[in-house]
Amino acid sequence: MTPTASSAATARPLRVVVWGENRHEQVEPHVAELYPDGMHNAIKSGIEENLGEGAVVTTALLDDPEHGLTEERLAETDVLTWWGHAAHGEVSDEVVERVHRHVLEGMGLVVLHSGHWSKIFQKLMGTSCTLRWRSENDRELVWTVDPTHPIAQGVPHPIEIPQQEMYGEQFDIPKPDEIIFISSFSGGEVFRSGITYRRGNGKIFYFSPGDQDFPVYHHKDVRRVIANGVQWAASVRPKRELPTLLRYETGDFFHGRGYQGAMANHAEAAE
Repeated sequence: MTPTASSAATARPLRVVVWGENRHEQVEPHVAELYPDGMHNAIKSGIEENLGEGAVVTTALLDDPEHGLTEERLAETDVLTWWGHAAHGEVSDEVVERVHRHVLEGMGLVVLHSGHWSKIFQKLMGTSCTLRWRSENDRELVWTVDPTHPIAQGVPHPIEIPQQEMYGEQFDIPKPDEIIFISSFSGGEVFRSGITYRRGNGKIFYFSPGDQDFPVYHHKDVRRVIANGVQWAASVRPKRELPTLLRYETGDFFHGRGYQGAMANHAEAAE
């Protein structure tokens, strides 16, 4: 793959953290058989095989201290991927606030499958993020809506996934910035399965294929899309920072002043 602008600008590999709940693998034998090293490691290996030396990929788990997402680790993460399902409620609100701030500052976020109902995705979307679903071993066809998009490169049209959980509309999300993929299922349902958003200085990619009951994260085209999404979500900004409110004097285009509120400005002027 061609290196991203961000990796070229910093002359270093992308720093990617794959976050996983890692609960189904521990208690459901059929999931452990499909993913003996955990879904997080299957996702990790897919990114590594597609990005090669262009990424350094590590994992973090729900049961790690601070869910593996300390302030220091997030500050050194270019893109975070997120898979959760059975234990959304166990994710600390403090950690969610921390991840949210880092996304607004410019950290990329790739939300996968049932991560649509995670606290962090709901907070970023501001909606319920609910949908229709059925887990009856459906065939999913992932149709490319925008073949020019970087995330759609190198995958067939459509991607065929022989075994998958059905996700269907209505998907209660804000209007996406971009729709890259739409999926259709055995029962005739359709779903916006690959969408993007910008929040603050950060970029978000949601991609729905990938359920614990089926070997979807071993599918080469799904792995390629996730890797493409990681590349796309990485920021090209030279540094990470929150959008800030600055006061500008007339004619001053370059240097703003800190703004502490209307009354604070009056007090400053009176001095």
